[in-house]
Amino acid sequence: MPEAYIVDAARTAVGRRGGGFADSHPADMAAHVIKTVVERHDFDPSDIDDVILGCLDNIGSQAGDIARTAALAAGLPESVPGVTVDRQCGSAQQAVSFAAQAVMSGTADIIVAGGVQKMSQYPILSAFGAGEPFGSADPWTGCKGWYERYGDQEISQFRGAEMIAQQWKLSREDNERFALESHRRALSAIDNGYFEKEITGYEGITTDEGPRRDTSAEKLAGLKTLVEGGMLTAGVASQISDGAAALLVVSEAAVKRYGFTPRARVHHISARGADPVMMLAAPIPATQHALKRAGLSIDDIDTVEINEAFAPVALAWLAELGADPAKVNPNGGAIALGHPIGCTGARLMTSMLHELERTGGRYGLQTMCEGGGQANVTILERL
Repeated sequence: MPEAYIVDAARTAVGRRGGGFADSHPADMAAHVIKTVVERHDFDPSDIDDVILGCLDNIGSQAGDIARTAALAAGLPESVPGVTVDRQCGSAQQAVSFAAQAVMSGTADIIVAGGVQKMSQYPILSAFGAGEPFGSADPWTGCKGWYERYGDQEISQFRGAEMIAQQWKLSREDNERFALESHRRALSAIDNGYFEKEITGYEGITTDEGPRRDTSAEKLAGLKTLVEGGMLTAGVASQISDGAAALLVVSEAAVKRYGFTPRARVHHISARGADPVMMLAAPIPATQHALKRAGLSIDDIDTVEINEAFAPVALAWLAELGADPAKVNPNGGAIALGHPIGCTGARLMTSMLHELERTGGRYGLQTMCEGGGQANVTILERL
């Protein structure tokens, strides 16, 4: 089967809500990372077959197929098309999957894939994105088939996270300990310069804005719970953020034609669904499925990026997969670094690739929970 290779990956720093990117147009943010991964290589941009970007809440400045807008804002030839993907939090990871599938099918040779999200402008207002006042906060409202199957019960990421914490018997202290470690690892990575190669400065910002140096176990313990009677707080949840990331995915033919140097091979791509009410536990069966299909065990994986939508997501995954905690989100996750939802899949992959290169690891596995009870899994092999 033809291979799909990653020859470049870059991201903006992740900005806090209302932070350094608050006045930036999301298409310009995406254009910046697109230009970065294209201009670092000697090839004719008109040979790009597509630009595929993840983005949720496609309203206002994020509407009108932002992938196409960003491609044009990046100065790519008008012949280069663009398409925007919504698989909720996994949108950018799915964008890379679609790019790899196109290359592996032989129908494309060069694709820019990634994602962008400006949550400063369009924050999450429902379980599935920016609902009210732009429309119904619940996308299934009025759907007879949904109510016949799942009834009139609360569907939200907050409830799902609480359900995971209860099912896996994760205490508030367990979750807050994990959150504190996320900040510690992220700050250590920043201080040691681990992110410098992957971040391309935009609007003068070159450092992730999310990690908090002043956080502590005492401060986390003093936060109010997200839901009445629950155990989870904002301190163990991902941050509302802004950011963009892009990867250059190419075929073997393109490698030979342009002399690209592949940095990684896409070893496996898949997506699976699970309970949409619990919603956030799908990475567990999705990872089990991916490892089986790939012929690998969790011990073969050198680094893991699992999105920290909430601490229980990663903790339950760790409990079921038996992975070495030191290999999982080694440089922190979304609790500390932030979660610009339509971008995060590409941000994680960019960070995972650079971590494999920094440590000399061979395989990296990425997974993330998604609205609707879904999860993507990508396994990269560093070359």
